[in-house]
Amino acid sequence: MLLDPAQSDEAFQDAILPHVSRTFALTIPQLPPALSTAVTSAYLLCRIADTIEDEPALSASDTYACLQRFTAVVQGREDAARFAREVTPRLSGHTLAAERDLLANTARVMRVVEGFDARQRGAIRRCIEVMCHGMHRFQRTASLRGLARSTDLDAYCYYVAGIVGETLTELFCAYSPLIGRHYAGLYELAPSFGQGLQMTNILKDVWEDRERGACWLPQEVFSRYGVDLATLTSERSDARFHAGVMELVGTAHRHLRNALAFTLLIPGDEAGIRRFCLWAIGLAALTLRKVQDNPGYTSGQQVKVSRSAVAMTQTLTNLSVRKDRVLRQLFERAARGLPLTEAPVPLKPAGVWCGADEQTRPPSVQIGGTAS
Repeated sequence: MLLDPAQSDEAFQDAILPHVSRTFALTIPQLPPALSTAVTSAYLLCRIADTIEDEPALSASDTYACLQRFTAVVQGREDAARFAREVTPRLSGHTLAAERDLLANTARVMRVVEGFDARQRGAIRRCIEVMCHGMHRFQRTASLRGLARSTDLDAYCYYVAGIVGETLTELFCAYSPLIGRHYAGLYELAPSFGQGLQMTNILKDVWEDRERGACWLPQEVFSRYGVDLATLTSERSDARFHAGVMELVGTAHRHLRNALAFTLLIPGDEAGIRRFCLWAIGLAALTLRKVQDNPGYTSGQQVKVSRSAVAMTQTLTNLSVRKDRVLRQLFERAARGLPLTEAPVPLKPAGVWCGADEQTRPPSVQIGGTAS
């Protein structure tokens, strides 16, 4: 991948984003320019952390050390250029060229971050600190046995996605005082928003993850149906396994309802921010429908939402982006027939490590109607 070294750091971010995420390259440009730069930086830093964690050439201890160094870079305690210069050569051919380029240019992303205000920088620093801590905690014990309990799945989703929801809340509220009026409600719902999207990806990619030696499904759920995740193969997948999958679909569906409640707390005049959220929610609901309708699926490709469905989701949400009642109706149509967990899911898992400055977060609040 060829990048122009003379381009600005912000231009570098915009240029590399489509090469490391087609999804975010589609949704981030919907945001107002002043906000899209901060969200792009936050995403790219998360992707650097993912690249380090996924590198098979690094031992568990080396991965942990690199993640600790990366956290120090984001916190301003280590030089970004030196970090990139020393870590990039350790990446193997397993790492995509764009991901290698991104890590090699960590300093460029950090220069953009250094131009943000204190609240934006603090949110991004906390995101990386929490993600690197939790992600490695789960990755080093990943196996085909899956996670032991549903609460472990909640914690994993928080570390890799719920914290991103909280970060977005901080960035949205830093951007707009009007959005900031809903800060407590948004912050309460943010981890659930992240978990709904992450659980959808886990269910879609379950077989690809198993090929890599990992399983993020909770054995606690599948044991009730007589399924041993440790011995599961796509050839031996049956109705019992699908029954467990559908129980998780019901939980993900409940989280996506919280995600919609999150989005509707954002004023309708902020159409770009709403689109950013709504496109992700709509496509997740349609993906869950595909999982439900294809019980024998053996790859994520088989339950991938079609391009025409993506285009239709974009069109319908664009036409209705300011109309809360219509958006609720569109969600009901997208999620029609999906199972739904009866008991409200926790909005934030208990007992997870939330970073050094968690004491600055707002107290828990009651959100009327968000769990139904």
